[in-house]
Amino acid sequence: MPALYDTIGIDYAQLRKPDPRIAAQIERALGAARTVLNVGAGAGSYEPADRDVVALEPSAEMISQRPAGSAPAVQGSAGAIPFPDQSFDAVMGVLTIHHWPDQQQGIREMCRVARQRVVLLTFDPAARPWLTDYLPELAELDEAAMPSLDQLADWLGPVTVEPVLVPHDCTDGFLYAYWRRPAAYLDPRIRKGSSSFWKIEQAEAGFKRLADDLASGAWEQRYGALLAGDSYDAGYRLVVSLR
Repeated sequence: MPALYDTIGIDYAQLRKPDPRIAAQIERALGAARTVLNVGAGAGSYEPADRDVVALEPSAEMISQRPAGSAPAVQGSAGAIPFPDQSFDAVMGVLTIHHWPDQQQGIREMCRVARQRVVLLTFDPAARPWLTDYLPELAELDEAAMPSLDQLADWLGPVTVEPVLVPHDCTDGFLYAYWRRPAAYLDPRIRKGSSSFWKIEQAEAGFKRLADDLASGAWEQRYGALLAGDSYDAGYRLVVSLR
């Protein structure tokens, strides 16, 4: 969706800084792969520095935010990856599949160009993080945009699935990253880091309820047990398919 990220991608790299703990989990999932294609690469989050990486990204705005010295980027989409069969040891995608117009075709293309494995960080649409209590539209959006884990297994073949727990001080500002910092969701700048907030209309009522509950103590009364946690299972999953 180049048009979307050419608009919302401004300052994206500042809001979406890779979290080292999540990065380490992705690195382990890549195994011994030496050559890696990062599909829907954005500004380069979670690209391993010690491997030969090529980035594939549809948005010129996102490509422009890639830091100096990052992997070379090719403008293109998951549905038509511009490389021959089995070009890379591993093909990865990080929180990108919900943007693909044809998800099955994108998975087919990832498998086509992968010699050893496909690694996909995605979200289980059956999950219900607490934020959806205030913004039920998020759950509806997840269900509409995210393929189920069963669907991914149908497309990929046998897979392993690992939960990706979100640290309480996660540096990457994806949608449910602020689970222990609820006031962050009241900051419009923070919300710019997640495409979901751009897609929900009339969300202000939900944010007002959250603000009221934080002010009254109702949020802490209901969710206060989370404040003692170091990490949270919000529904993010690392799906790995060996070729």
